[in-house]
Amino acid sequence: MAILENLTKAAKGFFVEEDGAATAPIAPAASAPAPAPLPTAGTGPQPTQPEQRHRDHIAGLLASDGKDFGTYTKMVNSMGGSGLSGPLLYQTAFNAFSALTSTDLPALLASADTLQQKLADDRAQVQQRHREKLGESANPQGPPSPLVQLLKQESQLQSEVAALTEQLAAKRQQLTDLQQQAQAERQKTQAALASYELAHAAAAAELQAHRQATQSFLTPTPSR
Repeated sequence: MAILENLTKAAKGFFVEEDGAATAPIAPAASAPAPAPLPTAGTGPQPTQPEQRHRDHIAGLLASDGKDFGTYTKMVNSMGGSGLSGPLLYQTAFNAFSALTSTDLPALLASADTLQQKLADDRAQVQQRHREKLGESANPQGPPSPLVQLLKQESQLQSEVAALTEQLAAKRQQLTDLQQQAQAERQKTQAALASYELAHAAAAAELQAHRQATQSFLTPTPSR
């Protein structure tokens, strides 16, 4: 980047001696704690490194116009690679940056606040889109996300399965009732047959006994 090379070269003319005669060094601001991520559903593996598309997106948000805090941090990183560190690094970079852009410290810090706010606003938008994709909030400006559509289909299928389960339970009860009726009818039929067999056996035995008696008593004995 041409402007970065120019700023780095210019920084050599603004090198600050560590004897205390220079302007008070700028202490690096404490980095803000990373915001807690949204809770994730499921048990899938979580990434340990950001995807390149997300790196590119963040880089686009922080794209520098050559006069903002983004350019200043690039100067800091570039000079840090040459061996400078700590307050001396930040003061040297600020002197070079201020000489080339006529930016004072309040304006530089205001630029940093602007970039931080831009990051915060973008994260809020991404989280809102994430909630819309999960179906946790409605998306009034577009169709539902693929996940929301799948969840809707899942809910419909669960309702259908519940209805079919109720129908199956009713059919099973109906089958049980019919089986019980059939068993009772079978027992009734078998009992009727058994009763008939008893009556038939008694009548046949009585008839046979009378026949034998009749034949025995009434048939004349042949004379000799």
